[in-house]
Amino acid sequence: MPAPLMQLDGLTKSYPGVRANDDISFNIGEGQIHALLGENGAGKSTLVKMIYGLVRPDSGAMTLYGAPFAPAQPTEARLNGIAMVFQHFSLFDALDVAENVALGMENPPPLRDLARRIRTVSEEYGLPLDPTRLVGELSAGERQRVEIVRCLLQDPRLLIMDEPTSVLTPQEVGILFRTLRKLASEGTAILYISHKLEEIRTLCDEATILRGGRKVATCDPREKTARELAELMVGQILTPPERPARAMGDVVLEVDNLSLKSSNPFGTSLKDISFQLRAGEVLGIAGVAGNGQDELLLMLSGELRAPRNQVRLRGKPVGHLGPNGRRGLGVVAAPEERLGHAAAPDMSLTENALLSAARRKRLERGGFIDWGKAEAFARDIITRFDVRTPGPHVLARALSGGNLQKFVIGREIELDPDVIIVNQPTWGVDASAAATIRQALLDLAGKGAGVLVIRQDLDELLEVADSFAALNEGRLTPVRPAKGLSVEEIGLMMGGSGDMHVAHEAAE
Repeated sequence: MPAPLMQLDGLTKSYPGVRANDDISFNIGEGQIHALLGENGAGKSTLVKMIYGLVRPDSGAMTLYGAPFAPAQPTEARLNGIAMVFQHFSLFDALDVAENVALGMENPPPLRDLARRIRTVSEEYGLPLDPTRLVGELSAGERQRVEIVRCLLQDPRLLIMDEPTSVLTPQEVGILFRTLRKLASEGTAILYISHKLEEIRTLCDEATILRGGRKVATCDPREKTARELAELMVGQILTPPERPARAMGDVVLEVDNLSLKSSNPFGTSLKDISFQLRAGEVLGIAGVAGNGQDELLLMLSGELRAPRNQVRLRGKPVGHLGPNGRRGLGVVAAPEERLGHAAAPDMSLTENALLSAARRKRLERGGFIDWGKAEAFARDIITRFDVRTPGPHVLARALSGGNLQKFVIGREIELDPDVIIVNQPTWGVDASAAATIRQALLDLAGKGAGVLVIRQDLDELLEVADSFAALNEGRLTPVRPAKGLSVEEIGLMMGGSGDMHVAHEAAE
């Protein structure tokens, strides 16, 4: 066993109405890659915030190299060798890599010297970066590198990583894992948070599992199956989703040779997009982050207007309609960015439910809001999708990322739409919640809705999809049946091979 770098002893933290952490104790060894697992709301975020100095524990203690450790703020944690890569990037698109790295340092050197250090450190750890490039021009994987290299320049002794592979391709995940193993071999401890259990089994030496704010197990994840780890997290036996028997109906949504300029100067414009979505069909669209997924959802939801006849719902032009007009016709959408786009941070869950459901759920009449009905609708979402929150009065920003994701996706599903478009529907949610969301989408398709799922997790996409396409630099490959697709064929599609006959031959 590696020597303990950090010891947690009886850490407890409560908030009004909930005990986030309850008497949690475990050690993180020097040079160890230690997984922290748990459902959404299990207490992972609160725990790492205490380690990083963002939250003070109510009771309990920490030691670092045997000395008492109680950081009052992140600056103190960083000075003691604790670094953290957050799930949501904190980068400025209009600044270059070196300028972004400097903003995250206590005493940054001159930019010219810093640029040299960035090149040296990034290449040493297999994460090469050009310090002069604008962050807005970088892919999601390259942005992840910026965050990691910023931490590596601090020479950390403990590196905390929260869902680090959520925006990475399989190739980028392999590069990241090699980097983390190199860091561990040099003595750096890594506390690794992820819902991707096969990654945990591949990478981590030890895993601590939280459930309901308490530690329920510490184990060697390599000796457990992914299903066993998931069942430890949720405390119950998990079953795969059922695919209701269904026949494909008529075309409900059609996009015809559409090209559309992105409204984001750092975005990806759509180029000659064509596809059809039928009633009862689940169409999965894959692609590396930054290849036009956001723009596709904005166009389909009506946030980006299109030529009226190039987007049709049941044969009728809707390209000119905005989000409310399309919602009224039964087209709903849930974007990837949950806080600020899918939900208003400083509004309650009831108010957020009202924002998208007012028309379809008849929550207003004659200009007056039926608040009782709106609250009841929010409670229904909370109950069905197991959103961990004291109630619908809570502000959206107070929920953990995974719980807010469950609420946002649940809100759209509960509208009983004719067409639903979702981008990264299970991003950041635990195994149980992800299974619930997947099953709800399949059930919608079983009722005759057209379901379009944009996702980077290929295993999950193929678990629910009837048909499959990929986005690359704003272009969509031809749609083909998902059944029987090989990893090689999918790789060619994601890499921009538009000719599926060529892709098929290459895969063979």
